[in-house]
Amino acid sequence: MSCAPQKIFDRKLLVRLVLPETMCVRYFFPVLTFIVFVAGSCSSVKRSTGSIPQAVSVSSLKFLDEYEIPFDLRFENTWVGGLSGIDYDAGANRYFIISDERSATSAARFYTAAIDISNYRIDSVRFLSVAPLRNAANDTFPALKVVPEYAADPESIRFNQKTGTLVWSSEGDRAIRNGKMVYQDPWIYEMGQDGYFKDSFSVPSNLRMYKEDRGARENNVWEGLSFTPDYKYLWASMEGTIYEDGPLAGVTYANAPVRFTKFNVVFKKPVGQYGYWLDAVAAAPVPESAFRINGISEILCIGNERFLVLERSFSTGVQSCVIKIYLADFSRASEVSEVKSLYQNNNYTPASKKLLFNLSDLNRYIDNVEGITIGPKLPNGNFSLILIADNNFSRLEKQQVFLFEIVP
Repeated sequence: MSCAPQKIFDRKLLVRLVLPETMCVRYFFPVLTFIVFVAGSCSSVKRSTGSIPQAVSVSSLKFLDEYEIPFDLRFENTWVGGLSGIDYDAGANRYFIISDERSATSAARFYTAAIDISNYRIDSVRFLSVAPLRNAANDTFPALKVVPEYAADPESIRFNQKTGTLVWSSEGDRAIRNGKMVYQDPWIYEMGQDGYFKDSFSVPSNLRMYKEDRGARENNVWEGLSFTPDYKYLWASMEGTIYEDGPLAGVTYANAPVRFTKFNVVFKKPVGQYGYWLDAVAAAPVPESAFRINGISEILCIGNERFLVLERSFSTGVQSCVIKIYLADFSRASEVSEVKSLYQNNNYTPASKKLLFNLSDLNRYIDNVEGITIGPKLPNGNFSLILIADNNFSRLEKQQVFLFEIVP
């Protein structure tokens, strides 16, 4: 999902103007356990040289730096924008980044990039390669405005260190396109590093698109993906609530339930669903009847059935997005795949969650953060955490990259 507000800014002064009809296409544990990668050495950042995960204890997150990717950056005849997911390849010290452009200017695609970190700051973000995403027939995806039934809506990307393959998600579609209603189920595809299709994951029936008001809501589907550290399971998170589970989060409505689905990676079948309760929308929109949303924009498994969860809230007329990083623990959560409605039947245990960091506390403009990954070790031996924001291909938005330190 992307947010497409109207805004005007420079580096010193930022004024954001949002049209009423704009649609959002947009804790502190004493010790936490994160799953990271064995690291080697480098002059400024300790480069990871292996793919075997190890546990790291952390007590907090420390903000280090913000870097902005230029709006008009071009790379190999593509426009770099809409960056909606990021994952770190520890063995090669590179990042996979997916764009959510629906083949408007060039085919739906993903990039590899280097993020150069020195003295606890981001020196540069360098794009290294680009490849188109491909469907099951290994064709590129058509533009949404041309053939909407077969267009992709890319959102998340993750790298499997064991197999060397990638997985990525598309939210599907449930909207009027070119004068007719389109119902397209979401998907999770496995692909090679060249973008060519390898396999697909089975979509649970309650997360598909239907003509009736049931199943997934438009633009509230698979925004988040994450492997478990052993790569035996892949978890996928819905951004918002399915119809059966009640209304979406509101300004005065907290605890809207969203579903996390756990997949067996080998068989690519779902093996469980679990509930997670969202915060209320952070601020009332202007005017009060205008668009507002809070949902999950990405997840990151840190082992022991715990996740870093990005909750993203946006309200029309409010300058920044509100981005919160939660620690969610699913170890005692109920399995709810057979529960038809988490709204009508609340006899289940959702994941517990505690707030780790609210980016609003940085007292700076925060845009549409949609990606999160653990990065390489910093010079002091602590691991880095990287966040990336989607600019929706708008000059009025910032394509931000945030650097954090995971403090033991």
